[in-house]
Amino acid sequence: MLPFELNYVRVYVQNQPVPLLFVSPGQINFIMSNEQLPGPVRIRVVTEGITGPEVIVTLVDSAPALFARPDNYALATDAKGKLLTVDNRAHAGDIVVIYATGLGRTSPAARSGEIPRYAGQILTFKALKITLAGKTVDPIYIKYAGLTPGSAGLYQINLEVPAGTDPDPEIQITAGTPLPPTNLKIPIQ
Repeated sequence: MLPFELNYVRVYVQNQPVPLLFVSPGQINFIMSNEQLPGPVRIRVVTEGITGPEVIVTLVDSAPALFARPDNYALATDAKGKLLTVDNRAHAGDIVVIYATGLGRTSPAARSGEIPRYAGQILTFKALKITLAGKTVDPIYIKYAGLTPGSAGLYQINLEVPAGTDPDPEIQITAGTPLPPTNLKIPIQ
């Protein structure tokens, strides 16, 4: 289970504590509860018993983002878990695992604070769209999109590299609302 308090800090969403991943003087990373519905939500931070101002933000079904490496490649591995790099590229027909955050609710849903030990597919799977070098990937190549077992707040997309994929294509993922380009590539030969 993840803690609901770190360094004497708690975060409340709609007056319910949420699990924390990281706390520093300038940043707090927390995981939104699966039970929270999209729409306006109230968030407040409590530090050593002192409550800060309440902020209202709009929660959406999903807001996917890839994890970027310093070399502008998306964080991805081969099917055996080896990091994809310019020296270890994927090829057509390979299954690659692309790591992301913000893909939304899953089934089954992780309980608040739970570090899931199981796979759970995203509910927005049919809306998930991947483009490689500006070309939409046929959904038959998306083998799984959901929770990464053993990791909190981490999602994975298992993708079979389609034949004819350009070398080192820019990758873009959306699950509903289009997002701005990331300029991240994936090491494919």
